[in-house]
Amino acid sequence: MNAPLRHAAANRAATDGYMSGFANEFATEALPGALPAAQNSPQRCAYGLYAEQLSGTAFTAPRSHNRRTWFYRIRPGAVHQPFTPLVAHAQIGGATRLVADFNDVPPTPPNQLRWDPLPMPTAPTDFIDGWVTMAGNGSAASMSGCAIHLYAANRAMTDRFFFNTDGELLIVPQEGRLSIRTEMGKLDVEPFEIAVIPRGVRFTVDLPDGTARGYLCENFGALLRLPDLGVIGSNGLANPRDFLTPYAAYEDLEGQFELVTKLNGQLWRADIGHSPLDVVAWHGNYAPYKYDLRHFNTIGSISFDHPDPSIFLVLHAPTDTPGVDSIDFVIFPPRWLAAENTFRPPWYHRNVASEFMGLVHGAYDAKAEGFVPGGSSLHNCMSGHGPDAETFEKASNADTTKPHKVGDTMAFMFETRTLIRPTRFALETAQLQAHYYECWQGLEKHFTPEQQ
Repeated sequence: MNAPLRHAAANRAATDGYMSGFANEFATEALPGALPAAQNSPQRCAYGLYAEQLSGTAFTAPRSHNRRTWFYRIRPGAVHQPFTPLVAHAQIGGATRLVADFNDVPPTPPNQLRWDPLPMPTAPTDFIDGWVTMAGNGSAASMSGCAIHLYAANRAMTDRFFFNTDGELLIVPQEGRLSIRTEMGKLDVEPFEIAVIPRGVRFTVDLPDGTARGYLCENFGALLRLPDLGVIGSNGLANPRDFLTPYAAYEDLEGQFELVTKLNGQLWRADIGHSPLDVVAWHGNYAPYKYDLRHFNTIGSISFDHPDPSIFLVLHAPTDTPGVDSIDFVIFPPRWLAAENTFRPPWYHRNVASEFMGLVHGAYDAKAEGFVPGGSSLHNCMSGHGPDAETFEKASNADTTKPHKVGDTMAFMFETRTLIRPTRFALETAQLQAHYYECWQGLEKHFTPEQQ
């Protein structure tokens, strides 16, 4: 088999069990004829199913932005016992574990901040119990802003299901695969991939590798979407065909299960006598999806200097102000650097925007030491940052007449227009690197006024 055919075969294997496209009008059924023809809510649905609509936007949102899906399920989503507060694991290290209102966190320091990876739990901890909020802005109640969490888990969500009332979830695995069974089908997600679970979609998470760790961005505002490409043209960055949504798959299970939700930062639980993953068919454009970051088509300079990091934008949540987003999800993947007579790592900068960074794999090209996979950093509005001293010296003396491959890396950034406010946990945890600022103290004075 020649190389192109091997690539084609691998691509087919990667898309098995998924439908391709971003926010498409999907239609899928696990039993033939389960989808009604030419209408949404027939008097009697096939197989004795119930019709139920899940709306992710206002009914009157413009057609191009309107997101909703029709379910055909064994029982409606309303069939469960009343919710009561779930108080277990509400705190970690004396601090509130989950935060949804960032008006109530400690004062935000203007310092550069960086953290070591979250340790794996020693007690049995599933995907939901393993969350801890690091930072964010706005509030879930106002449906504006975001929360940034870390997760670390060592057991599956056995007989337990979850849906997030507060916002959509962008999941960035760093270590360990996730098998996410949702109302609309299954997503198998590994490091170097991301998954997005829409607000309100019920799911459970299994851990094929026994443990898992990663990052979460919880979007309270407008739904994530692909950015316009402007002068780049019609192709490049993340291509819509590489986003994958599962086919319908249902569970017809009865027993004693727990349904958990998060509303305004508080976890609630309800008894439910059946699996809520009982959707036999569905159609619409409001659905979970995954994307392989290795498919990102990187754009860069082939002359001198390098463009702004917006060329690495995968997804964004826009605001009412054109060109200003509430969340940008940016990646720094393997790529070639070819700019001549140019300082090739990221330049020193201070931004009106705020940046929370994570590292999935390898090394980040602006930091030689201290920023490790599973770690994170926060550089808030007008906080000066950039390459450390070792990286500066190396890049300043590199041969830029030849291209250089940045190959063994996958870093990312959650960037927002609003101050990212760290939580009490983030400011007090042992993972906070007290001496992060020292990475810039070795930058020497090179000023030579006597030279023209």
